[in-house]
Amino acid sequence: MRWRRTGYVAGAVLLAGVIVFAAIAWQPAIPPVKSPDIAITPELVSKGRTVVALGDCAVCHSPEGHPAFSGGLGLRTPFGVIYTTNITPDVETGIGAWSLDAFMRAMRHGVSRDGHLLYPAFPYIHYTKVTDDDLRAAYAYLMTQPAVHAPAPRNDLPLPLRFRPALAVWNLLYLRPGAAPALDASPRERGRYLVEGLGHCSSCHTALGIIGGESGRYLGGGDVDGWHAPALDVLAHAPRPWTVEQLSAYLTTGLASEHGASAGPMRPVTDNLGDVPPEDVHAIATYLMTIQTSQPPTAPKAGAVADASQLARGHALFDGVCATCHGDGGPMETQLGRPPLAASSALQGPTPRNAIMMVLQGIPWPSHPKPTAYMPAFADNLTDDQIADLVVYLRSTTSQPPWPDVRDEVRRARKDLSHD
Repeated sequence: MRWRRTGYVAGAVLLAGVIVFAAIAWQPAIPPVKSPDIAITPELVSKGRTVVALGDCAVCHSPEGHPAFSGGLGLRTPFGVIYTTNITPDVETGIGAWSLDAFMRAMRHGVSRDGHLLYPAFPYIHYTKVTDDDLRAAYAYLMTQPAVHAPAPRNDLPLPLRFRPALAVWNLLYLRPGAAPALDASPRERGRYLVEGLGHCSSCHTALGIIGGESGRYLGGGDVDGWHAPALDVLAHAPRPWTVEQLSAYLTTGLASEHGASAGPMRPVTDNLGDVPPEDVHAIATYLMTIQTSQPPTAPKAGAVADASQLARGHALFDGVCATCHGDGGPMETQLGRPPLAASSALQGPTPRNAIMMVLQGIPWPSHPKPTAYMPAFADNLTDDQIADLVVYLRSTTSQPPWPDVRDEVRRARKDLSHD
């Protein structure tokens, strides 16, 4: 009888668990609409343009070679590739049949109009904090964009992760739905709202756990697309401490005196922020500079001092490949006012990854007339050993200790790029 009672209890618990899982995993579809179900005014669309830019929507949903907001960007995750979807008002492949309620449910809860759960590569855990007014404006703006028929490519994920209802467990762990509370009008509070909500900065700048949730120190640094996203709470402890003005300039133009240029995944972000009101960018910088840690970060493990022959090889490569632009008295400094290469955050950072990726990928030619940076890619011109020699030499021109295992890091970075 005791075993029977235990079985009944276990069965009841299992049944309750199945019922709870079903309740959170299967969401109802929201009926389609034939046209947007709100009054769309020029003022609302104009506000929505800013909201969408602050949310970096174009970064993922408007990849190079694709029409605006039509999706198709492959996001590499530790579990496979997830492709961004079409958010133009196309009825069949976009969000043209979505009501405002359906749009807000997706942004707040990660649920599509037809009821399937969205992968958290879409940062709804941050967008859930966006106010109703801002979400309404974003909806109005997107619904006035040209409709593009563009089905999303099939995600490249292993079979267990294709079972979307399992995302309900992830949501229980990491999703805290609900708009942000009313904020005061100070720049700091505005900046916090943008960093934690629309800007979703911690999606890249916080380390992820084993199942892809943000589990590291908040804004303490992360990794994305083969690049290292630096910690944002130690900017005041950088070898050349950041200021609000430098950070504002960097976020707006992709360039900062004393620190260098944006590159990799950060480049399109700074392109977007160049089109938003300057006071919003200043608010972001203001907030970030108020959350700096009181203690400097622990110094990373230093590598062995490079031997003279490696430094000589790196120096020779610099003279032959880089000095035309970056040498003493070169045009990058004298004509364009760029900081010395040794001041670059990529060379001053705790890991060689960004310096290596900068050499491999370069900085693409800008698609807009705003002043910014350009650098050719050398992935096809330099061997792994040559890149390691160059990076080791460049690090030696700074006041920072040598990086360990640079040659191995070059090989890992090259392998990451081969998967793109």
